[in-house]
Amino acid sequence: MNKILVVDDDPHIVDVIGFALEKTGHQFTSAKDGAEAIKAFHTQSPDLIILDVGLPEMDGLEVCRQLRKTSEVPILFLSARDEEIDRILGLEIGGDDYVTKPFSPRELVARIGVILKRTNNAASFPPTDTMQLGKGELSLDAEHHSAKFGTYTLSLTALEFAILQTLLSRPRMAFSREQILNVAYPDNLHVSDRTIDSHIRNIRAKLKEVGCDNVVETVHGIGFRLGNCNAS
Repeated sequence: MNKILVVDDDPHIVDVIGFALEKTGHQFTSAKDGAEAIKAFHTQSPDLIILDVGLPEMDGLEVCRQLRKTSEVPILFLSARDEEIDRILGLEIGGDDYVTKPFSPRELVARIGVILKRTNNAASFPPTDTMQLGKGELSLDAEHHSAKFGTYTLSLTALEFAILQTLLSRPRMAFSREQILNVAYPDNLHVSDRTIDSHIRNIRAKLKEVGCDNVVETVHGIGFRLGNCNAS
């Protein structure tokens, strides 16, 4: 059974989500604000966090920033705002998915299933993928969900790991956004291709920090492929 931490200051929403989770075989605990959420994360080690953006005092975005300093636990944002900029911001700071209120409990559980499947089934690829990029070696170990560039360990979310491993599996191939979406969201949930662009930006930024620039190339009119990594 997967342990899900539900973070929302609305008891009714917590009850609705909790009922849906228990009905589908998940365990759940809850927190009503950001500080309580961070404490619960450290004491309970959940497999996934459902995190409301509009929390009092410390909002959900700041909670995510704090957790991402030490953990890549999957995070699904809930928000009453449906603006594209809010979705992009949530994904760019490390969220795995973003659902707006009001929401369908059935769809929410389906999205949770997709995230957990992606996290748990990383071994569907070969155990280790390695490629020389620029002056360093990029290596991904699916079994242990670890990634390195040279001597630097990369902190990748489950979705970022899946996307980078997809590109690495066919280094010369240009993948369309639809093909990448099929890997990232295999259950065909409705997701904007802008979501993929946000995660690609995250991957590029994280590799650039360790001296690997241009790790993902944009192929205009098609999508993305693995770059040559101009070492900086």
